[in-house]
Amino acid sequence: MIEDQRHSPKLLIGIAGGLIAVIALFMTYQWMIASNAEDLPQHQADALPAKAAPAEAVKAPPAAASEAAANTVKLVEEDILKAPVPENASLAKEEVAKLQDIQSQLSEQEKSLNAQHADADQLIKLKEEQIKLLEAQLAQKP
Repeated sequence: MIEDQRHSPKLLIGIAGGLIAVIALFMTYQWMIASNAEDLPQHQADALPAKAAPAEAVKAPPAAASEAAANTVKLVEEDILKAPVPENASLAKEEVAKLQDIQSQLSEQEKSLNAQHADADQLIKLKEEQIKLLEAQLAQKP
């Protein structure tokens, strides 16, 4: 290209128009996909109702326990432990893999929390020493 063609306003307008057209096509495609996804029926596995837990397993906790439960974050649903294992081998393998993934996440979180707890204990000890030193400095001043 020669110098005049590189700085041509027609070329810049063409490039900008092309980019706008590509963006408009992409947005139209996304909009059409989203509208089609709402019209599609749900997957059969999603549509299956969850099995109810036995009535004796679901009991009202005492008031103190319910307050403590409200303050804590629920990491794992308890019905996972009581759910029957699927008879289909591939579904059972998927369930086992999912439970192993959850277990590894929980163990990583436990390690992280233990490390944070140890760091907090160390910070408390250091702050106590700092307070003692500051008190000693204040006692030395006339």
